[in-house]
Amino acid sequence: MKRRHFIKNASLTGVGLAVGSTIVGCAETPSEEKKSIIAAATTKASLPLVIATWHVIDATAKAMEILQAGGNALDAVEQGCMIEEANEKGQSVGKGGLPDRDGNVTLDACIMDKHGNCGSVVYLQNITHAVSVARKVMEDTPHVMLAGEGAKQFAVSKGFEAEDLLTDASKQAWEKWKVEAKYKPIINIENHDTIGMLAIDKNGDISGACTTSGLAYKMGGRVGDSPIIGSGLFVDNEIGAAVATGLGEEVVKTVGSFLVVELMRQGKTPQEACEEAISRIVNKPNSDYKNFQVGYIAVNKKGETGSYSIHQWFSMTKFQDGVNEQIQSDYFNKS
Repeated sequence: MKRRHFIKNASLTGVGLAVGSTIVGCAETPSEEKKSIIAAATTKASLPLVIATWHVIDATAKAMEILQAGGNALDAVEQGCMIEEANEKGQSVGKGGLPDRDGNVTLDACIMDKHGNCGSVVYLQNITHAVSVARKVMEDTPHVMLAGEGAKQFAVSKGFEAEDLLTDASKQAWEKWKVEAKYKPIINIENHDTIGMLAIDKNGDISGACTTSGLAYKMGGRVGDSPIIGSGLFVDNEIGAAVATGLGEEVVKTVGSFLVVELMRQGKTPQEACEEAISRIVNKPNSDYKNFQVGYIAVNKKGETGSYSIHQWFSMTKFQDGVNEQIQSDYFNKS
């Protein structure tokens, strides 16, 4: 398993603020060693960059294709997520997603751009590309979130085609589940429920998107964290962005993605911020964390990335410098 790699913040005694390559307020002339540390801390990683939850190399490849052609991060995350939404074999997003306990495939999605604009749909049925409907909500309405039948009617009015999202494979899985009808909320490599994607374009601007069919066999009407700005996704173009996956109820309780970004604002690396956000969940009084999974991925303005989860097998897909790879995340519960 690949271990995490991250650069910890350096503590520079006697050195003031670093702005670009200019040092302000130095008490002394920096040594060569200090100059090297400052340079490393202020050098951006190679851009453009795309990261996403789980093993979704086709999705990140599409996003990078958009970025390399000169497209922006918003277009990249939308079109990257659309790849998984159309992947009927995935059974976790869009068409072919596993249904709720009543047999209905219901979708949640959100999207957020570099300006802090955002759009969201919840409990959307019969429309494959929920992430694109969320973008239309952001761009073509005065609202942030549309739900249920209203979201569907809006999508159809914008030219989206209504179709049955329950495939034969997902229907068979649902019928098999109904035999015992046991609800197991743990989400792991064999039962993940979300794709969250973050991108930085060549201009250094960040956008993010998140789309899901939610927990398999959930109660009808259930909505998790994925379409909720600040919980499933948050973007601050000055600082960075984060996205969550796993048991949404636990992410919502800590406003997880916003928390990760705020921790980065306080100076933590993306890796440190993801670890702290997981710590907030597992260290809550009476936390039942051994029975559910939550994972975060994050990127900061410099292009540094991080990922962390409660349990093993969570992974991040990263496309940078021509390499599109799955990276296994470090995790909390090693007992």
